[in-house]
Amino acid sequence: MLAQQGILTKADGDCVAVERPDGSSAVFIVCEHASRALPERFGDLGLSAEALSSHIAWDPGALAVARKISASLDATLVYQRFSRLIYDCNRPPESAGAMPETSEIYSIPGNQRLGEADRRARTEGLYIPFHDRIRALLKERAERGQKTVIVTMHSFTPIYNGKPRAVELGILHDDDHWLADRMLDAAAEAPLYQTDRNKPYGPEDGVTHTLKLHGIANGLHNVMIEIRNDLIGDDVGQGVVADYLTGLLQNSLEA
Repeated sequence: MLAQQGILTKADGDCVAVERPDGSSAVFIVCEHASRALPERFGDLGLSAEALSSHIAWDPGALAVARKISASLDATLVYQRFSRLIYDCNRPPESAGAMPETSEIYSIPGNQRLGEADRRARTEGLYIPFHDRIRALLKERAERGQKTVIVTMHSFTPIYNGKPRAVELGILHDDDHWLADRMLDAAAEAPLYQTDRNKPYGPEDGVTHTLKLHGIANGLHNVMIEIRNDLIGDDVGQGVVADYLTGLLQNSLEA
């Protein structure tokens, strides 16, 4: 899996990483936008260092929080090792957002006018192996009778297109709102952050692809967590948010 369709070199390594594959928790964490790294062959996609370090390339702090929750709960964590600018693994291949030509104020030169072969190569090299790995892990859990709820971890910028966002923590869901309801109830009892349902995004924005693909399709309860990234810019903030979310998840599953 080291050089899928010419997308990745041996130096790049695999596109997907797994921590605690045999984790005992029911919680199964996915972080699709964990990294801002670009595969070697793509250079900088024609973008500045500033753009490549911004939220358009990844979800700052999301992986760090996911790792802390994973450690606290002994939960399996699966994450994508390359930037969503090459392929956003929370979008299906037919989506324009899978390989975006623009993101917020930025045009992405390396994604302009991609041909069918280029799009197929990225899909086969990054999207398919990522989701196949998740499927394999979920199948193993099902075979050993392990309960599973899917939790996807994301962060969002506090200012988008010049508009500030008041929400600090978003609890997102698609048709299955069982876990989201319980987490929102638990958050209302311990209101550390401004927490809202399906904000700053919702199903209508196409952000629940992973939830539908692996959760709803398999009858597994699921939720997407969005954290405003100014809250998790350092280890202290990441620890506070991770502890809070761990508590919400534990209380929700016990309830």
